[in-house]
Amino acid sequence: MANNYDKIANQYDTLSRLIYGKAQVNAQINQLKYIPENSVILIVGGGTGWILEEIAKVQPSGLKMVYVEISEKMIKLSKARNLQDNSVTFVNIAIEDFNSNLKFDIIITPFLFDNFNSARVKTVFRKLHSLLKENGLWFLVDFSLSDKKGKLWKWLMLKSMYAFFNLLNIVEASKLVDIMPYFLAKEYKIFEERFYYNRFIRASILKKNNRSEP
Repeated sequence: MANNYDKIANQYDTLSRLIYGKAQVNAQINQLKYIPENSVILIVGGGTGWILEEIAKVQPSGLKMVYVEISEKMIKLSKARNLQDNSVTFVNIAIEDFNSNLKFDIIITPFLFDNFNSARVKTVFRKLHSLLKENGLWFLVDFSLSDKKGKLWKWLMLKSMYAFFNLLNIVEASKLVDIMPYFLAKEYKIFEERFYYNRFIRASILKKNNRSEP
């Protein structure tokens, strides 16, 4: 199954931190202070679920979260996390197959879009855009090649990453798709943006324009 990390679920956090240190973690944690009380949150591709415990440190109760993850093993690891008094519904499905009557105050997509080819990026973005409330916040963290400085080593790191994942038949993508034009086309506003790991990791909080069309 494409974009499924079952094969390395137990080793994923160790591998990512071995390569990137705390950069990937900090990029996600630093966004969490912007979660309002009693929010309805959609988390897509949250991996082992450590982010749930970090969210609970900021808002220990009152949150209603839906956790969509294609990897069954990642779901199992996530269910063991300390959620405190927040409510989490775990959904073991590919995001493109996910449907909900809920509209979300916040969508969190940590390192999600780097898994997809351009066609699936478009499909997933449209689906998530339709699920986010007007004036809702989208917490986006992913790799970025937008900065020209150091572009060669960043490209080489991505190439190596994709070679490793494709060897294990984990992801469908072979190159990074720039997701930002999709947000700009829908008139999202950048609420906050930070860079990590020599500007290789971009953490953006984007606000949905209330005039954005589905």
